[in-house]
Amino acid sequence: MKKLFEMNDQQHARLMAACRPVPLIMLHLGMPRSEQENANAAWAALGREMGFSEMTVEPAPGCGDRLFYAEPTETVGDGRKEGNE
Repeated sequence: MKKLFEMNDQQHARLMAACRPVPLIMLHLGMPRSEQENANAAWAALGREMGFSEMTVEPAPGCGDRLFYAEPTETVGDGRKEGNE
């Protein structure tokens, strides 16, 4: 069952920065990651930090851009199972 999550200002800023266009500078290093790959990685990192599955994220209509629904995972940001302090 999905739960409502709210990211803080810092988390929101990191997510928005990851979604910006990537400047294309080819320096024998290959192509940079795409905007979509960067956004996916940012959601995955946020999911690990906040304890939700990034593949289940849905917007929370009418609640602003910092709130969203997602399925919680069993682990919290540092890898511990929830409830095992």
